[in-house]
Amino acid sequence: MHFELGMLTPLLIDFPFEWNYIRSIIYVSLYVSITAVILSTLFSLPIALLVGFKEFRGKTLLTSIINTGMGFPSVVVGLVVLFAVSNQGPLGTWDLVFTTEAMIISQFILAAPVITGVSLAAVDSVEQNVRDAAYAMGGTRFDVALVTIKEARYGIATAVLAGFGRAISEVGSVLIVGGNIAGSDGTSVTRTLTTAIQLEARQGRFETAMILGAILVVLVLLVNAIVVRLGNGGGRYG
Repeated sequence: MHFELGMLTPLLIDFPFEWNYIRSIIYVSLYVSITAVILSTLFSLPIALLVGFKEFRGKTLLTSIINTGMGFPSVVVGLVVLFAVSNQGPLGTWDLVFTTEAMIISQFILAAPVITGVSLAAVDSVEQNVRDAAYAMGGTRFDVALVTIKEARYGIATAVLAGFGRAISEVGSVLIVGGNIAGSDGTSVTRTLTTAIQLEARQGRFETAMILGAILVVLVLLVNAIVVRLGNGGGRYG
């Protein structure tokens, strides 16, 4: 008990803005990751449906590219995005260097292949006779797409949550494009949970790093709990 109190004492005395600091970091992390995942889902799901439904030349190559993108190095993504938003880059006029918008772009690039790849696997797993039955009942392509999404909804939900996990646990790219900035009052500007953990641990403030790490673990556990709940709510992909 003395050890625990000793750990908490510097946290409460030396840094009076600590909880504002932690709350703002959580907010920035969730804002950036959730926004990136929503945009990635809106972009990725139509692609997964199109690739899953259509047979075309180069489909195998496109699927391989999507799967490769699922493991793309985050620091490379960060460098590419940083160049794109810099003064010399194509997005330089938008003044996005070291902003949450640049971080969202970076996380979008990282999450989109994950969501696309897992969603595509879910769509492919839907049996052809389900689609044929929808067509036989007079359904349009849009109706068939809705039926397929319904059948594959658990797999698609898993894809979204996997994309969220990739985004919120990211360090390298958001550190490069965001700059890990916090104000003098401790309010985070572009500092996320992962970049803050890295900084706090490097500066020897292990108490704060452990608190932030515990918060990140709780968020990951909540994501996993959602997946389990969805899985218990239905069968194979529903």
